[in-house]
Order: sequence, then C-alpha cells, then structure tokens
Amino acid sequence: MHLALINIAKAKYPMDDPRMSGFVNNLDAVNKAADHSPGFIWRLIDNVTNSTVSIRAFEDPDIITNMAVWRDLEALENYTYRTIHKQVFASRHDWFGKLDGPHMALWWINEGGIPTVEEGKRRLQLIADKGPCPEAFTFGTPFSATGKPEAND
Repeated sequence: MHLALINIAKAKYPMDDPRMSGFVNNLDAVNKAADHSPGFIWRLIDNVTNSTVSIRAFEDPDIITNMAVWRDLEALENYTYRTIHKQVFASRHDWFGKLDGPHMALWWINEGGIPTVEEGKRRLQLIADKGPCPEAFTFGTPFSATGKPEAND
C-alpha cells in the first residue's frame, strides 16, 4: 500500500501579488525537495508550471490544491518536517487564510494507484463529516494500512 495526500490552502492574495512572492518563489525548491525525497512517488502538477497553483479543483479560485503519493507516512513526515518544506510551511499564515473545513487528508491506496482530485475532495469531506478514520486521516490521528490507529509520535 502507498499513502495518498491531499492538502488545500486558501490564498490571501492572487499568486502574482508581491505579498505571495515568498510562497511562489519557493515553489520550485519545495517541489524539487519532494521529487528527490526518499519514498516520494507522485505529485499532481499542471503541464505548464510544474506545480498545482493553476489547477482549480474548487469553486473558490483562491483555493490551491496539492496532491501526492508517498511510500508511507514516515517518508511523508521526513519530507514535511526535515526539508525546505518545513521552513516555507512555517510562513504559511503570511500567504494563506483559515479554511472552514479540513485542509488535509491522508489515505492508503494500492501500490501503483494515482488518486484523483475528486477522490481527494471526498476524503476531505469524510474528515469533515466523521473526523479522522481509516479511510481519511491526518498526521495527528494516523491509521495503518490495515485500518488500525497508530501512535502519534
């Protein structure tokens, strides 16, 4: 099994606004770190920018969507908290506002599978409706590939 991820964020300003430059100017480095991280398998990208900032998965045009597949939770955590991603993520409140619902969902998929944006949106809604569960969970409340709750380290 592999781990699928969707996370969304609501931009405070248009991507070409100078106030978003700290985010936009770091996208390539953050994406490159993901692409070269052990356990990284796939990420959603458009065919123009090598990122997802132009993909509109929600009615609100200010919501950006990120999706990825990782070997396991440990690989994703290592990338998230031990690469340039950590430094950029620390400034997220400068660029992104609060959402009304969950901003992230994780779930297990079969090896070789690629999640769709619609599937990711369903997983976010599942967390909104039921809270973290084996079908859609978070870093704070993880589940194993067999559906058992895991310790949160």
